[in-house]
Amino acid sequence: MARSKEFEENVVLDKAMKLFWEQGYEKTSMSDLVEHMGIHRRSIYDTFTDKRTLYLKAIERFESRTDAKLAAGVKQAQTAKEALQFIFDFMSKGEEGAPPGCMFVNSAVELACRDEEMDAKAVDAFEKVERLLIEIVYWGQQNGEFADRYEAQELAEYLHNALTGIRVMARTSVPMEKLARISTLTMRTLERE
Repeated sequence: MARSKEFEENVVLDKAMKLFWEQGYEKTSMSDLVEHMGIHRRSIYDTFTDKRTLYLKAIERFESRTDAKLAAGVKQAQTAKEALQFIFDFMSKGEEGAPPGCMFVNSAVELACRDEEMDAKAVDAFEKVERLLIEIVYWGQQNGEFADRYEAQELAEYLHNALTGIRVMARTSVPMEKLARISTLTMRTLERE
Protein backbone atom coordinates (compact mmCIF):
# COMPACT_ATOMS: atom_id res chain seq x y z
CA MET A 1 0.00 0.00 0.00
CA ALA A 2 1.46 3.36 -1.05
CA ARG A 3 1.95 5.97 1.64
CA SER A 4 0.18 9.26 1.19
CA LYS A 5 2.22 12.45 1.14
CA GLU A 6 2.51 14.10 4.49
CA PHE A 7 3.07 17.54 3.02
CA GLU A 8 1.40 20.00 0.68
CA GLU A 9 3.43 20.06 -2.52
CA ASN A 10 2.99 23.80 -3.22
CA VAL A 11 4.01 24.69 0.33
CA VAL A 12 7.32 22.80 0.10
CA LEU A 13 7.82 24.05 -3.46
CA ASP A 14 7.48 27.63 -2.19
CA LYS A 15 10.14 26.88 0.42
CA ALA A 16 12.48 25.47 -2.22
CA MET A 17 11.78 28.45 -4.49
CA LYS A 18 12.75 30.93 -1.80
CA LEU A 19 15.93 29.02 -0.98
CA PHE A 20 16.99 28.78 -4.63
CA TRP A 21 16.04 32.43 -5.12
CA GLU A 22 18.18 33.47 -2.18
CA GLN A 23 21.19 31.19 -2.69
CA GLY A 24 21.11 30.19 -6.36
CA TYR A 25 21.16 26.73 -7.86
CA GLU A 26 24.82 25.84 -7.41
CA LYS A 27 25.11 26.91 -3.78
CA THR A 28 21.95 25.10 -2.68
CA SER A 29 22.68 21.50 -1.69
CA MET A 30 20.23 18.66 -1.26
CA SER A 31 20.94 18.84 2.48
CA ASP A 32 19.94 22.53 2.43
CA LEU A 33 16.74 21.62 0.63
CA VAL A 34 15.89 18.81 3.07
CA GLU A 35 16.38 21.15 6.02
CA HIS A 36 14.61 24.15 4.49
CA MET A 37 11.68 22.25 2.96
CA GLY A 38 11.16 20.17 6.11
CA ILE A 39 10.72 16.89 4.25
CA HIS A 40 12.86 13.79 3.79
CA ARG A 41 15.37 13.51 0.97
CA ARG A 42 13.46 10.48 -0.36
CA SER A 43 10.27 12.56 -0.51
CA ILE A 44 12.07 15.22 -2.56
CA TYR A 45 13.25 12.60 -5.03
CA ASP A 46 9.87 10.83 -5.13
CA THR A 47 7.99 14.08 -5.72
CA PHE A 48 10.41 16.14 -7.80
CA THR A 49 12.80 13.51 -9.28
CA ASP A 50 16.05 15.43 -8.70
CA LYS A 51 17.48 18.82 -7.73
CA ARG A 52 17.40 20.22 -11.28
CA THR A 53 13.75 19.25 -11.81
CA LEU A 54 12.89 20.78 -8.44
CA TYR A 55 14.71 23.94 -9.49
CA LEU A 56 12.81 24.14 -12.78
CA LYS A 57 9.51 23.65 -10.93
CA ALA A 58 10.54 26.40 -8.49
CA ILE A 59 11.27 28.72 -11.44
CA GLU A 60 7.83 27.93 -12.90
CA ARG A 61 6.25 28.65 -9.52
CA PHE A 62 8.11 31.97 -9.33
CA GLU A 63 6.98 32.85 -12.85
CA SER A 64 3.31 32.10 -12.23
CA ARG A 65 3.28 34.08 -8.97
CA THR A 66 5.08 37.04 -10.54
CA ASP A 67 2.85 37.01 -13.63
CA ALA A 68 -0.25 37.06 -11.43
CA LYS A 69 1.02 39.94 -9.30
CA LEU A 70 2.04 42.01 -12.32
CA ALA A 71 -1.27 41.39 -14.08
CA ALA A 72 -3.27 42.33 -10.98
CA GLY A 73 -1.27 45.51 -10.38
CA VAL A 74 -1.48 46.64 -13.99
CA LYS A 75 -5.22 45.87 -14.13
CA GLN A 76 -5.86 48.11 -11.12
CA ALA A 77 -3.99 51.04 -12.67
CA GLN A 78 -6.13 53.88 -13.99
CA THR A 79 -3.41 55.19 -16.30
CA ALA A 80 -0.45 53.80 -18.21
CA LYS A 81 1.87 55.84 -16.00
CA GLU A 82 0.36 54.23 -12.88
CA ALA A 83 0.75 50.79 -14.44
CA LEU A 84 4.39 51.44 -15.27
CA GLN A 85 5.05 52.90 -11.82
CA PHE A 86 3.56 49.77 -10.27
CA ILE A 87 5.95 47.58 -12.28
CA PHE A 88 9.01 49.67 -11.33
CA ASP A 89 7.98 49.66 -7.66
CA PHE A 90 7.31 45.92 -7.68
CA MET A 91 10.66 45.16 -9.32
CA SER A 92 12.54 47.49 -6.94
CA LYS A 93 10.89 46.60 -3.66
CA GLY A 94 9.82 43.03 -4.35
CA GLU A 95 7.28 41.38 -2.15
CA GLU A 96 7.26 41.22 1.62
CA GLY A 97 9.04 38.18 3.02
CA ALA A 98 10.65 37.28 -0.31
CA PRO A 99 14.34 37.41 -1.15
CA PRO A 100 15.43 40.60 -2.93
CA GLY A 101 15.84 40.81 -6.68
CA CYS A 102 14.38 38.48 -9.26
CA MET A 103 14.78 34.72 -9.40
CA PHE A 104 14.78 34.80 -13.23
CA VAL A 105 17.52 37.42 -13.40
CA ASN A 106 19.55 35.50 -10.82
CA SER A 107 19.07 32.27 -12.76
CA ALA A 108 19.99 33.88 -16.06
CA VAL A 109 23.20 35.26 -14.61
CA GLU A 110 24.11 31.99 -12.92
CA LEU A 111 23.01 29.38 -15.45
CA ALA A 112 21.92 30.66 -18.87
CA CYS A 113 25.36 30.58 -20.44
CA ARG A 114 25.69 26.83 -19.82
CA ASP A 115 22.13 25.50 -19.57
CA GLU A 116 20.03 25.79 -22.73
CA GLU A 117 16.75 25.06 -20.97
CA MET A 118 17.37 27.71 -18.34
CA ASP A 119 18.43 30.16 -21.05
CA ALA A 120 15.19 29.49 -22.94
CA LYS A 121 13.09 29.94 -19.78
CA ALA A 122 14.82 33.22 -18.94
CA VAL A 123 14.50 34.59 -22.48
CA ASP A 124 10.82 33.60 -22.54
CA ALA A 125 10.19 35.31 -19.19
CA PHE A 126 12.02 38.45 -20.32
CA GLU A 127 10.01 38.55 -23.56
CA LYS A 128 6.79 38.23 -21.58
CA VAL A 129 7.72 41.28 -19.50
CA GLU A 130 8.62 43.18 -22.66
CA ARG A 131 5.22 42.34 -24.20
CA LEU A 132 3.52 43.72 -21.08
CA LEU A 133 5.66 46.86 -21.30
CA ILE A 134 4.80 47.27 -25.00
CA GLU A 135 1.10 47.20 -24.10
CA ILE A 136 1.57 49.79 -21.36
CA VAL A 137 3.71 52.11 -23.48
CA TYR A 138 1.29 51.85 -26.40
CA TRP A 139 -1.60 52.59 -24.02
CA GLY A 140 0.25 55.66 -22.75
CA GLN A 141 1.11 56.82 -26.27
CA GLN A 142 -2.49 56.43 -27.42
CA ASN A 143 -3.91 58.47 -24.56
CA GLY A 144 -1.20 61.15 -24.70
CA GLU A 145 0.61 60.29 -21.47
CA PHE A 146 3.81 59.18 -23.23
CA ALA A 147 5.73 60.64 -26.14
CA ASP A 148 5.56 58.80 -29.41
CA ARG A 149 8.99 59.73 -30.80
CA TYR A 150 10.01 56.06 -30.43
CA GLU A 151 8.11 52.87 -31.16
CA ALA A 152 6.47 51.16 -28.19
CA GLN A 153 8.66 48.09 -28.72
CA GLU A 154 11.89 50.13 -28.63
CA LEU A 155 10.80 51.83 -25.43
CA ALA A 156 9.74 48.52 -23.89
CA GLU A 157 13.16 47.03 -24.59
CA TYR A 158 14.80 50.08 -23.02
CA LEU A 159 12.51 49.95 -19.98
CA HIS A 160 13.10 46.22 -19.55
CA ASN A 161 16.84 46.77 -19.61
CA ALA A 162 16.47 49.34 -16.83
CA LEU A 163 14.21 47.00 -14.85
CA THR A 164 16.73 44.18 -15.16
CA GLY A 165 19.46 46.43 -13.79
CA ILE A 166 17.18 47.47 -10.93
CA ARG A 167 16.45 43.82 -10.10
CA VAL A 168 20.19 43.11 -9.94
CA MET A 169 20.85 46.17 -7.79
CA ALA A 170 17.96 45.23 -5.48
CA ARG A 171 20.01 42.20 -4.37
CA THR A 172 22.77 44.48 -3.10
CA SER A 173 22.89 47.01 -0.28
CA VAL A 174 22.10 49.87 -2.69
CA PRO A 175 19.61 52.15 -0.90
CA MET A 176 15.99 52.01 -2.06
CA GLU A 177 16.15 55.77 -2.60
CA LYS A 178 18.71 55.24 -5.36
CA LEU A 179 16.50 52.62 -7.05
CA ALA A 180 13.58 55.05 -6.81
CA ARG A 181 15.65 57.81 -8.47
CA ILE A 182 16.65 55.45 -11.29
CA SER A 183 13.02 54.43 -11.77
CA THR A 184 11.84 58.04 -11.83
CA LEU A 185 14.45 59.15 -14.33
CA THR A 186 13.80 56.11 -16.54
CA MET A 187 10.08 56.83 -16.58
CA ARG A 188 10.73 60.49 -17.40
CA THR A 189 12.23 59.43 -20.73
CA LEU A 190 8.66 58.62 -21.78
CA GLU A 191 7.33 62.12 -21.10
CA ARG A 192 6.11 64.34 -23.89
CA GLU A 193 8.28 67.36 -24.66
